Amino acid sequence: MKDRIQKIEKQIKEAAEKAGRNAEAIRLVAVSKIKPAEMVREAMEAGQRVFGENYIQEAVAKIEEIGSGDIEWHFIGHLQSKKSKYAAGAFALIHSVDSLKLAKEIDKQAAKLGIVQAILIQVNTSGEESKSGTTSEEAIEMVREVAALENVAIKGLMTMPAFFDDPEGARPYFRQLRLIKERIEALAIPGVEMKELSMGMSGDFEVAIEEGATLVRVGTAIFGARNYNS
Repeated sequence: MKDRIQKIEKQIKEAAEKAGRNAEAIRLVAVSKIKPAEMVREAMEAGQRVFGENYIQEAVAKIEEIGSGDIEWHFIGHLQSKKSKYAAGAFALIHSVDSLKLAKEIDKQAAKLGIVQAILIQVNTSGEESKSGTTSEEAIEMVREVAALENVAIKGLMTMPAFFDDPEGARPYFRQLRLIKERIEALAIPGVEMKELSMGMSGDFEVAIEEGATLVRVGTAIFGARNYNS
């Protein structure tokens, strides 16, 4: 696993250099969904520090078993409003806030804990019905509305485009998210940061980096193919 992580970090560095970016501005999120705690520990021993989980019950159990310490847990899957009580406070960053309703519920739960929960707004840049996220057209208005909430803090945007055999197919959707980010930055909405762009997975993260990604979500290339019986 150490070799796989080092290979990905090398690819991140090379993609950043190709784009004229600082590789230190890009973080690898190891997608550990459906993987047992011992594999997460192995990745930790190999130097990995950010882990992404998709399923709330599994994630909470894993966090309780492993702890946080000097690592970060990110929630990257679809989150139902009724389960936001488990997510608030458990994750350093929630990538997948796809509606004002969900943001309000996270805000409510964070207020109970006396914290400000860092979030990303998920944008469905591809327009696929199977994908979660606000539309590209509605993203800016949603950011304005969520920014008014006191116990959540917008740190950037996230997207998940369709799968393409050729990573170049995803480039327009990554570029679209970057352009939305730039439009939001230009508005200087109080309390809103556009520090993070969460985009790119095992098959296309290098293209995502060229288009401005700061968080790349890589699972298969680190942990191997999913095993839903593990």
